[in-house]
Amino acid sequence: MSANIKNMLNEIDALKTSLAEESSLNEGELRRFRENFMVAYTYDSNAIEGSTLTLSETALVLLEGLTINKKPLRDHLDAIGHKDAFNYIVAKSKDVEPLTERTIKEIHALVFMADSINKGKYREVDIKIMGALDTPPSAFLVQEKLSQLLDSYNADERHPVEKIADFHILFEFIHPFIDGNGRTGRLILNLELIKAGYLPINVKFKDRELYVSCFKDYHLTGKTDKFVEMVAKYELEELTEMNQISNSKKDLINGKSLK
Repeated sequence: MSANIKNMLNEIDALKTSLAEESSLNEGELRRFRENFMVAYTYDSNAIEGSTLTLSETALVLLEGLTINKKPLRDHLDAIGHKDAFNYIVAKSKDVEPLTERTIKEIHALVFMADSINKGKYREVDIKIMGALDTPPSAFLVQEKLSQLLDSYNADERHPVEKIADFHILFEFIHPFIDGNGRTGRLILNLELIKAGYLPINVKFKDRELYVSCFKDYHLTGKTDKFVEMVAKYELEELTEMNQISNSKKDLINGKSLK
């Protein structure tokens, strides 16, 4: 791990502690921030996979229940499925149990709700990913590879951000489902971040090329440092923003109390 990553992880933990001990935000405010995050996160995660819905259209679909004229039904269902999956991981994060295959399949079933045949079910055919340097393992090896990855992950005692980022790269290499692996993988990443006391992150569509390059870097070097740094940067941004919002509210309250 580079010195830069170590410094970022130390800063992340300091901000995490500060937010846990001194946050001035009430449950209603936190729920509103979570809703806003969910909309942006759903837009970006689905856009990475080819959805044509804009951010504002995604908000209309998820918050108002509207359909967007001339936009594919599949894009609407993908947005709704991702919202349901995000709400699922927020609720699931309260469990103390280690990550399991069952949880992964349940997340995928929500993400892939439009496909009644393949949702929550490991792929049964070998696949190639266009533009990828690696070929995922054969279908008959998927369950074994994922089980091994989970055992290794759940026994990993490294910093949570480091091991979660590492898991994501390896999960995507296995590519256990016929489709929906990216969205499912990013939801698992956030489930594990929230369980560890961190904030969920949003891998943004504008950063798609950087995100893809992290997988290529792993193929070439065998290291996940580039993605660890990407996740740490996002986490640092989320924690910094939330601490700033909390501190601004404190200043407002203190200012009023002096009048």
